[in-house]
Amino acid sequence: MNPSKAFRTLLLYRVGATLSYQITMVAVGWHLYEITNSVVSLGLIGLAELIPYFTLALYSGHAVDHYSRKNIAGLACIIHLAVGLFLAAVALGWVTPPVPFIYGAVAFIGIGRALLRPSYQALFGQIIPRDQLTRYTAYASSAFQICVVAGPGLGGLMIGFAGLEWTYLLAACCGAFGLYGVTFISAVQEKSSALKNDFLKSFMEGFHYVRKHELILSVMALDMFAVLFGGAVSILPAFVKEVLNAGPETLGILRAAPAAGAVITGIYLARRPILTDSGKYLFLSVAGFGLAIIAFGISSNLWICAFFLFISGCCDSISVVIRGSIMQLTTPDHMRGRISAINGIFIGSSNELGALESGIAASVMGLVPSIVFGGAATIMIVLITYRLAPHLRKLNIRDIA
Repeated sequence: MNPSKAFRTLLLYRVGATLSYQITMVAVGWHLYEITNSVVSLGLIGLAELIPYFTLALYSGHAVDHYSRKNIAGLACIIHLAVGLFLAAVALGWVTPPVPFIYGAVAFIGIGRALLRPSYQALFGQIIPRDQLTRYTAYASSAFQICVVAGPGLGGLMIGFAGLEWTYLLAACCGAFGLYGVTFISAVQEKSSALKNDFLKSFMEGFHYVRKHELILSVMALDMFAVLFGGAVSILPAFVKEVLNAGPETLGILRAAPAAGAVITGIYLARRPILTDSGKYLFLSVAGFGLAIIAFGISSNLWICAFFLFISGCCDSISVVIRGSIMQLTTPDHMRGRISAINGIFIGSSNELGALESGIAASVMGLVPSIVFGGAATIMIVLITYRLAPHLRKLNIRDIA
């Protein structure tokens, strides 16, 4: 199968699973805040997802390197489908009390994510030739961000016009679409059979590879701490209600705004990849993200807020494409699952802990001060990493391609 056709096939899987996740999470945020009226409850969504994700992510990386990546991808889609159907039952009042069951469903979403990320990254690295990785990484980022646009947008509109139960059913249908896409994936993987039955040694092999590879470690650390403090999106339901005095349709617009910026930037980068001064562009993009979050936090007009979130998405897309290219180009095929899982723990844990941090900070400092604090902390992380990671600062992707 030629790379272009194989890539489109893989996207069927990624698009279905990602849409299901995005729609589910925007619905869960609105659902819980509607019941509890608490920003802390929004932060706890991240924690409920993080615990099972963290628990399973390490083993899932090992499994992806030693067992069928296609079957693991299919299982991830089945979980997303089942969670959507279950939450629809909760929204209809068939399962009570709702709050603990919602958090339980989110925990299963964490399991699905733990399987999704390493299986996708490993399959992507298999089917795309090395000399085309940067271009296809940009295309993949754009496709992902289109889903991030469509998911929250559809979720917000569906909540407003059709209700939570139909929103969850739409998420289940997207999971089924992803499962359908899995059936078309065709890739023959290298298997590291020597450590197939020794999970601990297999994981430590991946861990030592990351620890000794300064470039990978620096990229992971920058992303982890920047995401930890830049999690303003997790408290958007509260921001929409308390600051903008608006409803779920507005939430959909604000959730879609950064993704729209990322899509446009990703399409541009697919045609004009950043192959020189890549490290400097990475630092500038993360710093720009922090500035955009600060500007968003001090705005009280819907379209000004949407504009700065759009800018944050543009900056984030540059960062994602550069980081993704570095990870793919520096990881051998037989270790893709483990390295992706370790990276997922770095980024996934910071995403969910960032959501918790944002919720707690908002309850202590107030919504607007907590968002400004997060953006400022992100800029500080950039300055520290820029000083401590000279190899990343001087990186040209052209030199490692």
